[in-house]
Amino acid sequence: MKPERIKRLLPAVYRRTAAPGTPIAAIVDVMSDLHAPAERALRSLPSTLNPRQTDEAFVPFLASWVDLGALIQNAGIAGVAGSSRASEPFPAGLGRLRELAACGALLSHWRGTGKGLLLFLKIATGDAGWMVEENVSSGGFRPFHLRITVPASAASQLRLVRQIVELEKPAHVTYELAMAQTTTG
Repeated sequence: MKPERIKRLLPAVYRRTAAPGTPIAAIVDVMSDLHAPAERALRSLPSTLNPRQTDEAFVPFLASWVDLGALIQNAGIAGVAGSSRASEPFPAGLGRLRELAACGALLSHWRGTGKGLLLFLKIATGDAGWMVEENVSSGGFRPFHLRITVPASAASQLRLVRQIVELEKPAHVTYELAMAQTTTG
């Protein structure tokens, strides 16, 4: 805050005595200097709270705001409550975690649905080849059962996939993971 603005907030008797070189003027200058760090922080707040722009160390914290804390804790990211391992990255990488945090509101809207699970898996892995089938009948009709077809390119992320499915599916729903068939030709 500029010294002139601070002076306007002072009672009239202090404003009259805040001439340059007076103790009141010095106090006003100190007040102005003390406000500077807070004003810088407030100016940068939009980029600080944007998961796509913020500092790497702040991404896990923002992700925990949109209910991704369990995935982060399981990955052991430093700085998140319950995290056991100090520096192991999010399994799919920091870029994927940024994108998940940025899409947190949308994912929350579709939570517990096949569409939401499919969207979550696509964003978390960066792979579009997912398929979620509901009420599949393999050897008989199985209500409340999902078959999730994992793209071949996401085969190395099966642990993360299982964590996501367990977190996002309704409690009464069972599931199976099937690997997509790769075709050469």
